[in-house]
Amino acid sequence: MRDYAQDLASYRMARAYETLEDARILADTHRWNACVNRPYYAGFYAVTALLVGEGLSSSKHSGVRGLFNRQFVKTGIISKELARLYNDLFERRQEGDYIDFVRFEETQVLPWLTGTKELLDVIASILHSRPESPPPSEDHS
Repeated sequence: MRDYAQDLASYRMARAYETLEDARILADTHRWNACVNRPYYAGFYAVTALLVGEGLSSSKHSGVRGLFNRQFVKTGIISKELARLYNDLFERRQEGDYIDFVRFEETQVLPWLTGTKELLDVIASILHSRPESPPPSEDHS
């Protein structure tokens, strides 16, 4: 990756891991509803880091998900299982943030934290294996 893209991807990956740690802190205090949006954002930061490495970006969450699925899941770079997790985290975040009377439980949330860590580690590995990529461009999807 070139300087700016590499710096941005590194920053976003650091933010992804920090956000996952925030989720763990909330989980340790049994704040399950508050915890749910953190794994999604950890994944979001990591996915946007991955896209930057390919010179891609989007100003919308749906655009990021679409680019991720097109560029990395359909091509087999990221497993369908991890893609399902990321897409499910998006849906759970929407529920937790915007729907009344939603209650998440420990048995739901803890596997999402484990899966998110796996997603972040896979993306970090991909980023480390790709030394040069084009600068980012904006996708307005």
